[in-house]
Amino acid sequence: MKRPNVLWWLYYQYGGTLPAEYREWVLHDGTCRTWLLRVFVRGFVMVVPVVAVLFVGFLLLGHSLPLALGSIALGLLVNLRYSWSYSVESVDRRLAKHGYQREYGSTVRRAAYDAAHAAEAERYRAAYRPGDE
Repeated sequence: MKRPNVLWWLYYQYGGTLPAEYREWVLHDGTCRTWLLRVFVRGFVMVVPVVAVLFVGFLLLGHSLPLALGSIALGLLVNLRYSWSYSVESVDRRLAKHGYQREYGSTVRRAAYDAAHAAEAERYRAAYRPGDE
């Protein structure tokens, strides 16, 4: 799996489509165990320039530091909530842009979850649903 360099990675974070040689990495990015953390990082990276400009603007206009930090913190919380709310759709759309089928990421993540928790599900069925076969 070939990982993108920093410039390609930034391009990808801002919604760009990577060349075909990074297709496998894009699938890994959207389906690995830490996919949700990666979505949060993507949302954070997208607002860093805006946060920096606002922070400097607040200070240059003579506003207080606590007001600037509070405003930025609230903005980042809203960004976190937005990233979380649309994380599945965002990743599935990103994978579709790179040539995968619609909802392929969700399907891969669901299959991995089911495989990892198959023993748990079997123990549950044996303990609480003994008649269901």
